[in-house]
Amino acid sequence: MLYEKIIKPFFDLILSILILVIVSPILLLSIILLAVENKGNILFFQERPGKDAHIFELMKLKTMNNKVDKSGNLLPDALRLTKTGKIIRKLSLDELPQFFNVLKGDMSIIGPRPLLVEYLPLYSEEQKRRHSVKPGITGWAQVNGRNTISWQDKFKYDIYYVDHISFMFDMKILFLTINKIIKQDGISPTNGLTMEEFKG
Repeated sequence: MLYEKIIKPFFDLILSILILVIVSPILLLSIILLAVENKGNILFFQERPGKDAHIFELMKLKTMNNKVDKSGNLLPDALRLTKTGKIIRKLSLDELPQFFNVLKGDMSIIGPRPLLVEYLPLYSEEQKRRHSVKPGITGWAQVNGRNTISWQDKFKYDIYYVDHISFMFDMKILFLTINKIIKQDGISPTNGLTMEEFKG
């Protein structure tokens, strides 16, 4: 309890500032390239549920354009992913603005990933427990497959994290995440660009 309420938020604050300072040249370059390719649109905002299902605005670098079909509907993700966006996503650089979400207190560096708001009514009572902690930039499910595992396994890993949260567990997830990024492992599912829709 002491770790979750005092030590973990302090750790989030210090590490987020440190990471943002270190990656600022890369972040700035990414922003410039996306600004050119996306005609000034560099950030993507989306409402996500946080701790206790409180809604907040998650920030990401905008890796897709807004191209639509003849009916005015957005084209599939794979067709809207830009050349620069593809590289940025492959290196997980699109996640960097979420460290500002951590500084705002909406997220933690480590925790269950914040999913879509429309999924909230679909959760079982057990699955809802993932919202008893702050959502994270990375988590136990991310280092165990990310988008390549089933929804059932994803929730299983999330709940396991909620029940076993600790400093050493967070350190393990952090180092496994760094290893995943270096190996570019689990970035996309085998059947598409993003995880398939959760249907309850």
